[in-house]
Formats: sequence, structure tokens, C-alpha cells
Amino acid sequence: MLRNKTITVGKVPVEPGHTATVNLPVADLYTGASLSMPVQVINGRRAGPVLFVSAAVHGDELNGVEIIRRLLKRKGLKSMSGALLAVPVVNVHGFLDQSRYLPDRRDLNRSFPGSSKGSIAARLANTFIREIVSKADYGIDLHTGAINRSNLPQIRANLDDEKTLAIAKAFGTPVIINANIRDGSLRACAAERGMPMLIYEAGEALRFDEVCIRAGLRGVLNVMRFVGMLPERKREKLANPVMARSTSWVRAPRSGIVSQKVKLGSSVTESQQLAFVGDPLGDSGKAAVAPFDGIVIGRNNLPLAHEGDALFNIAAFANVSRVENRLEEFAAEHNPEPLDT
Repeated sequence: MLRNKTITVGKVPVEPGHTATVNLPVADLYTGASLSMPVQVINGRRAGPVLFVSAAVHGDELNGVEIIRRLLKRKGLKSMSGALLAVPVVNVHGFLDQSRYLPDRRDLNRSFPGSSKGSIAARLANTFIREIVSKADYGIDLHTGAINRSNLPQIRANLDDEKTLAIAKAFGTPVIINANIRDGSLRACAAERGMPMLIYEAGEALRFDEVCIRAGLRGVLNVMRFVGMLPERKREKLANPVMARSTSWVRAPRSGIVSQKVKLGSSVTESQQLAFVGDPLGDSGKAAVAPFDGIVIGRNNLPLAHEGDALFNIAAFANVSRVENRLEEFAAEHNPEPLDT
């Protein structure tokens, strides 16, 4: 057995076979109360990869917080190889305010790699890169849709990178999206370092979704097994996730009341009506239609819309029927029954 190395986070050394909670200081509240970003460091006895798992980069996205809470309760982590850096709440200020943003109204996920002398967002981003990302070999960042928007469980990643594609497939969502990297995002910083990193998108802001949470927990564990941090399990292998190379938002053709919406996860055909947007009197209206055959992977849940508001996110696939089958398998696997251990 090759013995693991000590890992240091926030000047706290964690020896092989030990676990530590590290509180990384962030900007104090203006009341003078101190604030910190909690990090759970689990350092296995045996050498292996270092994985970070983070949530609440957007402070109102809560599913990931619960995924990490359940992950840290898993008994199997005691015999883990390598090290796990679990950060359930990155944007502590936004989490307290139940807000996507920081107090300066900046989006943390557009502020990386940040600066030690910049804005509150830049300083928080800089701390996360310095103390977490720089020490990891892999990363998984957990997200949901924005307020009043739901996302089908999906992985977004750079599928042109072989290592990233491999862990994206291992995660086990029904679909994976080859998503463009946005400037200032955490994923952009990881890409610059050559680090394979996944974004898990599932559910809606300020809501717990049990299926999304269960799928996310299982996905993280699947990746940990794939990279050798946890022992492989003998289980029936499901079909590979289906990859989408393009997505498109369908926007409201006019302002009004939105009705007759298709459901999240529905398969749609080109020119199919997805919703009807009418005036409050019911005298007139227009249909929002699908631009191509695909699957609804994102949905605006509000019944009100202004002209141009995003209503549905449609992903294009070469074989829509295969995606439908994969979604059925996924629903059966993640039904709300106790997880097996």
C-alpha cells in the first residue's frame, strides 16, 4: 500500500487517515460578525486522487448542499483512497441571503480566478482557487436552475477532453451536454489548469428535489469509484448517457399568460407547440414552438412572461428515442426509496 501524503487547507495540515473541518475566512458581515467558508477535508490512508466537490457557488442553489451533506455521512469514506475536499457552501453571503449573488450583486461564477485585492466576489473566488482548486486533480460543482427555472438532471462539461468525457459518462445522468466554457467561470479556471471538471445541473433554486439529490449523490460516488478513490461495486451497468452537442432556448413570442406547457424531460418535435402565451382577457395569443426535435432539459415555471423571456431549453440529439429510454431507466433507478449501501 502506497501511503498518502498530508494535505494542507487553510494552513491546517490533515494527515493521512484523518478528517478535519477547516473554516476559510471570507469577508465579515458589516455588523462586524465574522464569516467563513466551511470545508470538510477527508484524507485517506492510501494514496490516490484529490477530488473537490462544491455547492452553492450561487447561494440560492440548495440541492448540492444536501448532496454533500449526505455524501459526508457515507461510511465508505473511512476507507477512501486519496483525498476529498467537500465545500457545501462556497458563496456564504448569498446562502445567508438566499440569493444567487454576492452583496455587491456580482455573480461569483463569473469572477474566477479572482484577486486577493479585488471586489468581495474576486476575493472569495481567489480564496477558493488558492485553497481548493489548486490542490485537486478532479472537480465536481453542483448547481440547479435559477429561481423559477427547473433543470433536468444533466452534466455539462468539455466533452472534447478525453478525461473529462470519461468521468462525465461515469457520473450517470441521462444526458450530458457539451457546454461552452464561459469567461470567469470556475470551469474555465479548471480548464486552464488541465483539470477534468463536471457541472451537475438539476432542479430549481431554493428547492430540494429528492430525485435530483439522490442522482447527484450517486453520481459523485460513481466518479469516486471510477477514479479509484472508492472500490468498484458489482452492479448492472446501465446504458451510457446520451450526449447533446447543441442546445437552444425557446423564448416567449409575446408578453402574457403562459399556459399549456410541456413537461421537463418531454421529447418534442420540430414546430411542436411547447406553450401558449395569451393576454389576460383570452382574446389573442401566440404559440411558442420547438426549433428542432429534442428533449426539454430546462423549463421556466412561471405562468407570466414578457416578450423574449426564456421559456424552455431544448437539447438536440441524434437519437431522441434513445434519450427517452435513458430517462425511463433513470426514473426507475432514482425513485424515492432508500438508497442501498
